[in-house]
Amino acid sequence: MYTVDGIVYAGEKIPEIKISGVRPLGEYKLWLRFSTGEARIFDFSPLLKEPAFTPLEDPEVFNGVYIDYGMTVWKDGEIDIAPAYLYNHSVAVETSMAG
Repeated sequence: MYTVDGIVYAGEKIPEIKISGVRPLGEYKLWLRFSTGEARIFDFSPLLKEPAFTPLEDPEVFNGVYIDYGMTVWKDGEIDIAPAYLYNHSVAVETSMAG
């Protein structure tokens, strides 16, 4: 049980997940390090069909990814995506890939 702004909630508070590291990979994939310490790979290519993400089809724009306040962003913050979405739709980096 925990309290936020005077409201009591059941269960344990789940900490907000954030991005702590990002690297663009080939084929519109991102290597991500989360605040949990986990490294995961996210395939962005299915989202490039969405109007909000079509500018990322340009490899130069896609490779310009950076972190702002724990979130991956592009184009001076014009484009972003929630860390929880990235986490829930990514795959764990295999130990052999981690290096």
